[in-house]
Amino acid sequence: MGIVVQKFGGSSVADLEKLEQVSNHIIYEYNKGNKVVVVVSAQGKTTNKLISEAEEISSDTNLRELDSLISVGEQITASKLSMLLNKLGYKAISLTGWQIPIITTNEHGNAKIKNINSDKILSLLDENYIVIVAGFQGIDETGEITTLGRGGSDTTAVALASVLDSEKCEIYTDVDGVYSSDPRIVKDVRKINEISYDEMLELSSMGAKVLHNRCVEIGKKYNTPIIVKSTFEEQSQGTRVDSSSIESHIISGIAKDDNIARITLIGLENVLGKTYQVFKLLSDNNINVDIIVQSFGETVSKDVSFTVKNSDLDKTMKILKENCEIVNAKEILSNKDFSKISIIGVGITNTPGVASKMFGALYDNKINMHIISTSEIKISVLVNSDEADLALNAIHKAFFGDK
Repeated sequence: MGIVVQKFGGSSVADLEKLEQVSNHIIYEYNKGNKVVVVVSAQGKTTNKLISEAEEISSDTNLRELDSLISVGEQITASKLSMLLNKLGYKAISLTGWQIPIITTNEHGNAKIKNINSDKILSLLDENYIVIVAGFQGIDETGEITTLGRGGSDTTAVALASVLDSEKCEIYTDVDGVYSSDPRIVKDVRKINEISYDEMLELSSMGAKVLHNRCVEIGKKYNTPIIVKSTFEEQSQGTRVDSSSIESHIISGIAKDDNIARITLIGLENVLGKTYQVFKLLSDNNINVDIIVQSFGETVSKDVSFTVKNSDLDKTMKILKENCEIVNAKEILSNKDFSKISIIGVGITNTPGVASKMFGALYDNKINMHIISTSEIKISVLVNSDEADLALNAIHKAFFGDK
C-alpha cells in the first residue's frame, strides 16, 4: 500500500458532526494499510469572517498581518480533526504550513509554492501517524507567513501528493464530482466520470469552481491523479482527473465566469511593438488580462479589445490614461458587467459544427455575443451578465439535451 492524500473543504469540516464524517473517510484509507496525509480548509465561512473583522479595523489592511490572521482558520480545523482522531484511538498529528515547511514566494495573499520539505511528514508516516496539514498556507524564505489565495487548500493537497509520490489525491467536497455545468444554474447536468488535465484546467480557468486551476496545473506537471468526491455520499465514485482520462464525447463541460469588464483601444497606432508596449504596461502593474481580440491592422491604425475582472477595471483605466503617450490611442472605451461562457472539450478541433451549434443556441435566445475567443479545446463568448444564466442553459441544452 502507498501514500494517499485527502483534502476536505470548508463545507466538509463545518461542524463536529461533519468532522466525524470526515474521520470515517480517513480511517477507511488508514485501515486499508495506506499512509494517510490529510489537508483541511477553514471551517465553513471562517476565512470570510476573519477578513470582515480585519476590514472593521481598516479598509486598507496590511497584507502581511492579514495572512497571519486568516491562516488561523486552517490551523483550528487541523487541530480539531487531530483531536477527534486521537479520541477514536488513532495516532494523528496536526502541522501548519511553516512546521513542514512549505516554502512559498513572498506575495502575501496569493503566494506560489516554491518547495516542500517532505522529511518531517515522511518521518511521521513511518511512525504510523495520520498527518493533518493546515492547507492554504506556507512561509516565504524570510520566515513570513503567507497564504496561497482562493483554492489554496486544493493547491496544498495536490502539491503534497506530488512531492510525496502519492498514488492519488482525493479532493472531498459537497458535490459528487465534476459536472457538465453548474448544477445550481443548469437543471439537467451530466456527471463526468473521467476528464483530462487539459479539459479540467480549462473548466477551472473559465469559472468552474470545483477545482482551482493551480492545483490542476500541479497535477498535470507531476502526473498526480486527482479524484473529486463527495464527503457526504458513502458510495461516491467522483470524477477522476488524469492524463489518460479522456471520454468519447466532444464537449466535456460548459462554464460561466462572471464580473468581467471589456476595454477597447480605438485607433491604436499600427506600428511594430505597439501592442507589446500596451500589454507589458499592464503586466508590470499586475493586471491579469484574459481575452484579447485585435483587428487586422491593415491601415495606419488598429483596434484592440481585451477583458479584465470588474475589480481591476478602474485600476486598468487609470494606468492606461496615465500612460497615454505609450498607449497613444484615439479613444479608450470601457464596459463592465459581462460574463464569459465557455465550452470545453478535446473533440472541438476535429468536429465540424461545434461553433455553429453554440452560436445557434445563443441566436435562438436572442443573446448577443460581444467577443469570441477560441483555442484547441475551448470556445468562449462574452455576453451581458444579465443574460449569462440563460446562455449557459441554452448552450448546455444544445450539446447535452434535456437529460
